[in-house]
Amino acid sequence: MPSTTPEGERQELAAWLRLTLAPGIGGESQRKLLRAFGLPGQVFAAGRDALAQVIGPRAERLLEADVEAALGAALFWAEQPGNRILTLADPDYPPLLLQIPDPPTLLYVRGDPALLSRPALAVVGSRNATPQGLKSAESFAQALAGAGFAIVSGLALGIDAAAHRGALAAGGITIAVVGTGADRLYPARNQALGRQIIETGVMVSEFPLGTPAMAANFPRRNRIISGLARGVLVVEAAPESGSLITARLAGEQGREVFAMPGSIHSPLSRGCHQLIKQGARLVESAQDIFDELGLPPVPQALPTLPAEPPAGSDAGARVLVGLGHDPCTLDDLVMRTGLTADALLAILMGLELEGRVAALSGNRYQRLQA
Repeated sequence: MPSTTPEGERQELAAWLRLTLAPGIGGESQRKLLRAFGLPGQVFAAGRDALAQVIGPRAERLLEADVEAALGAALFWAEQPGNRILTLADPDYPPLLLQIPDPPTLLYVRGDPALLSRPALAVVGSRNATPQGLKSAESFAQALAGAGFAIVSGLALGIDAAAHRGALAAGGITIAVVGTGADRLYPARNQALGRQIIETGVMVSEFPLGTPAMAANFPRRNRIISGLARGVLVVEAAPESGSLITARLAGEQGREVFAMPGSIHSPLSRGCHQLIKQGARLVESAQDIFDELGLPPVPQALPTLPAEPPAGSDAGARVLVGLGHDPCTLDDLVMRTGLTADALLAILMGLELEGRVAALSGNRYQRLQA
C-alpha cells in the first residue's frame, strides 16, 4: 500500500529516526548534534569531520549504521491508524516534557497525542503492593481523574495498574509510559488494560519498536512519567523501589512530590516515609494534593486513608479494630478480640465479601479502606 504521508514529511521523519536508531548514539549525543547543526537533515549533511568535532568517534557509528530495516518498519508503523511518532520539533510534543534536562528525541505514541499535553499527575508505587495499597491507588487516581487530571503511570503490575484502572473507572484520561517498544504490551497480565488505555487515553515510549523488557530501561522511562506530570504521588514503596527514582527525578525536574504514609512495620511504607523525611508532602486525602497545587476544593467526595472504626457491640467492627492496619494472623486476632477461631472465620468471610478485608497468604488478613 502506498504511503499517505507527504514525501517531505516522510523524509524528515526518516532523518529523525536515523539519528535515534544508530547504536551507541544516546540522547545526550543526539541533543549535541541538534544544537550544533539544527534539524536531523542538516546533521547528516554536515559531513564526517564536522560531526566528529561534536561527538568524536561516534560519528562513524552514526554514518555507517545499517538502520534501514528498523527505519522502514517505524515509518510503516507511524502510518497506521492510532499511531504517531512525535519529534522534538513537533508542535504536538508535550510542552512539560520539553522543560526537563533530557527530553526524549522521539516519542512513539499509541492513542491521542494531544492528551500528553493535558494537566497530569503521576501515581506510582510497588509492583508487589498490599491490597490496601492497591485500593488506595485506585481510589485516589479515580478522584484525581474525576477532577480533570490525566493520570500518568507505567503500566506495571501493582500500584501502576491500580492507578490506570482508577482513572478509567472515573471516565478520565490515563497515560501509560512503557519501558518497551510501543508495539509491545508488557507485562502480559496487563495486556487487556493496555489496550483499554490505548482506546481511551494514550500509551507512549521513547524506545524503538521491538525493544523488549530490559531492566535498565525502566528507570530511564521514569523521567518521562514525572516529566509529563505536575506532581508525583508515591503510594507504596520499599526503600530500594524504582518509584523512589521517579520521585527523585520529579524533584530534580521541579515537580511536586507526594507520599502516602503507612504502618511503621510495613516494608512498603518505608520508602514513602523516607520521602516524607526528605520533604515530600504527606498525603492523607486527595484534597491534600489539590491544596498543595493551589487548586480549589472539588465538590465530589474525595478518598482518604482509612480511619479507625468505632469499637462497639458489632462483631465486624470489633474484628476491624483488632486487625489494625497491618497484615494479621488468625491466631493474633484470636488474642486481640477474644473471639474463637470459628467465629472469627465466619466474620472475616463476611467482611471479605463486603470488600472490607482481604485474605493474604499464610493465613493472614488485612483490613481495606471502607
